[in-house]
Amino acid sequence: MEENGDDFKEALSWLAQKAPVLSLVITAYGDLWSGSEAGVIKIWPWEAIERSLSLTAEERPMAAMLIERSFIDPRSQVAVNGYSNTFNSDVKYLLSDNTRAKVWSAGYLSFAFWDSRTRELLKVFNTDGQLENRVDISSVHDISVEVLSGSKKEKTQNSFGFFQRSRNAIMGAADAVRRVAAKGAFGDDNRRTEALVMTIDGMVWTGCTSGLLVQWDGNGNRMQDFHYHPSAVQCLCTFGMQIWVGYLSGTVQVLDLEGNMLGGWVAHSSPVIKMTAGAGYIFTLANHGGIRGWNVTSPGPLDGIVRSELAGKEFLYTRIENLKILTGTWNVGQGRASHDSLISWLGSVTSDVSIVVVGLQEVEMGAGFLAMSAAKETVGLEGSSVGQWWLEMIGKTLDEGSTFDRVGSRQLAGLLIAAWVRNDRRAYVGDVDAAAVPCGFGRAIGNKGAVGLRISVYDRIMCFVNCHFAAHLEAVNRRNADFDHVYRTMTFSRPTNLFTAAAAGTSSAAQMLRNTNAGTTYSAEGIPELSEADMVTFLGDFNYRLDGISYDEARDFVSQRCFDWLRERDQLRAEMDAGNVFQGMREAVIKFPPTYKFERHQVGLAGYDSGEKKRIPAWCDRILYRDSRSSPVSECSLQCPVVSSILQYDACMDVTDSDHKPVRCIFTVDIARVDESVRRQELREILQSNKKIKFMIDELCKIPETIISTNNIILQNQDTSILRITNKCGKKDALYEIVCEGQSTVKDDGLSSDPTPRGSFGFPRWLEVTPATGIIRPEHIAESLKHRAEKVLQLFLSLNRRRVSFYAFAKFRLTPVAYGANSFLSMLSRVVFGAGFKCTEKANT
Repeated sequence: MEENGDDFKEALSWLAQKAPVLSLVITAYGDLWSGSEAGVIKIWPWEAIERSLSLTAEERPMAAMLIERSFIDPRSQVAVNGYSNTFNSDVKYLLSDNTRAKVWSAGYLSFAFWDSRTRELLKVFNTDGQLENRVDISSVHDISVEVLSGSKKEKTQNSFGFFQRSRNAIMGAADAVRRVAAKGAFGDDNRRTEALVMTIDGMVWTGCTSGLLVQWDGNGNRMQDFHYHPSAVQCLCTFGMQIWVGYLSGTVQVLDLEGNMLGGWVAHSSPVIKMTAGAGYIFTLANHGGIRGWNVTSPGPLDGIVRSELAGKEFLYTRIENLKILTGTWNVGQGRASHDSLISWLGSVTSDVSIVVVGLQEVEMGAGFLAMSAAKETVGLEGSSVGQWWLEMIGKTLDEGSTFDRVGSRQLAGLLIAAWVRNDRRAYVGDVDAAAVPCGFGRAIGNKGAVGLRISVYDRIMCFVNCHFAAHLEAVNRRNADFDHVYRTMTFSRPTNLFTAAAAGTSSAAQMLRNTNAGTTYSAEGIPELSEADMVTFLGDFNYRLDGISYDEARDFVSQRCFDWLRERDQLRAEMDAGNVFQGMREAVIKFPPTYKFERHQVGLAGYDSGEKKRIPAWCDRILYRDSRSSPVSECSLQCPVVSSILQYDACMDVTDSDHKPVRCIFTVDIARVDESVRRQELREILQSNKKIKFMIDELCKIPETIISTNNIILQNQDTSILRITNKCGKKDALYEIVCEGQSTVKDDGLSSDPTPRGSFGFPRWLEVTPATGIIRPEHIAESLKHRAEKVLQLFLSLNRRRVSFYAFAKFRLTPVAYGANSFLSMLSRVVFGAGFKCTEKANT
């Protein structure tokens, strides 16, 4: 980093692995370990890194070459304890146990335990804690699909037989790919390790896909299991006496070191993939890129006080944004629209619209296509060439690239949904996630079902769901059941490809197999995700018909534009009034003719179906919505953040490309948002001026009286000395960590050499300090062993109230921190309390 602190510059770079590097760690001795795919671990000793960093800028190319060649490959070392140093599973995680000078390497289903000083493999064990004599080598076998060639007679069989064979082959291949991907890339899905962290007490915690949290001791023995949340663990972070857990559902939980849950909340609308501590906060990173900071004392009384104070100043940082949203639905009947039809439907009304959401049904159908679609969904693939054609044509209609940007899309068989955002609003729209729910045969085929997009607009969640429900006049209950299934099981995830995710080492790939919603998968808390959105819009071919009316009667009423009487016969209206479907949702008054069924390319109302079946005209194509209001008179506020009203709801009766007419609805939407810059200013004022908050922070920052046993330690040959650290406080724990900041040697003339900084990158290899971290209970003593090999070592210690440091030679820092009974030190006011060792090397005599 530059001296002025404004910029980072590359110090050293080299080719570390041939495969992607999945994990990195600096050990207790300053070595850099890297783990990659296929189980490759490489180690760069601190001494080699130090030499390379000491070279001048002109010598940097040589430095990179030297460091690249200086690595140690554990596979080349002699195996000990009966364990093989060769691994075939990806090294997903590396963790340095600085307390005991050990290193943990982990894949999804196994762990390896190393000595960071000698770099020896100590043992290998699985996620159940059972020892393994050798690492389980899992391989992905080649997929062989048998192609059956029939005789000419077989080729003349009917098309149903051909479809049946094709479907069986496709589904069989897809199933094989799915099983191999699940086995080879992910193993047992529920047992997979997704996160790894070490706490200050020397325990290691792992999080699993099932949501299980496992506590291990420092020797790799499984101690306790905890299960507080059904969603997959994505990351772990520890600070002081607490453990923070981030989940796939976006939830964050806080535990104490005994595993007791202290609290939890929804931190993000998408998976929490990383957490870190800094500046008095735990920062959480979501899958969509959002970052939020949470006070390190959370959950605690400080949260309630700050929340109450901020609520009183809400009017200062609340802003109301207004925008228009165009939603459109069209059952295209496997046809393709002309440019003029798209202009009539969408292009003519987008001049002042900020967001456009389009839902299409029957983009492509047919038995073969549906089978192929089901197979592709099984392995996380989606889309079709016809679907892409529609996206491009609508994009041209909206002037995509210049006026609008497409932010997301999702296709399931014949269902397609896509969203575009005007360029001047693009910065305020993001976090786009997609979902699909098949409702066809066995709840597995996408000829009926739904696709959805979840979008964040000014930090408010809006969901748009494109549906195609069961057909036929008498299938009302099936349509109701389709809606219920979609509403309850729709689970959003970031669109991605299964194999891409596997190659990238993410944990979302296996989740994608569940996100097809082929089963009755519910959200992590058992609450439908759609119910948690600030605004939900359903659009599509719902297929509800008109009851108790004949074809001729319906035609007469339509020709006379007597829509009020026709609405009384509408199945959807009757079912909504009875509370059977679309509960809590609203629809504008229908003032356009029924949109189904028409003869293609026939203009006007005379185009209604006049064939043999003479289907009764019906409003199959609808758009319904709900916003944040609990009552129609609610005003837009932070408590009721999204308030919508309808400006236009109509059908494009002049479009004749399908047997359905396209429908559109324009919403005007008020969104209450927080001006974060103003809110931060108000928060700063509260923290600085509120006496109660200042008193609580001062109490958290009090340092217990702590003393060390000596300020002068001399070690010779194989000597071991004990440093005793006493916590004199009767109420608070003290946490300490010993790190090496630098070292120097004594020359023949008795003078010390210039100190070589280590910057906390581990101990010299000739010194062992155990334990290097720990907790000192009130009125207790911690003992740290100092072991010196081969040469004479002298350690000088000096102490004052706040800090004890090594002022020369091998320089160490010991940092105990005080914590209250239920909360811990706020990093906003961190006070460093430490001890230092002055270590001098002398030649043996």
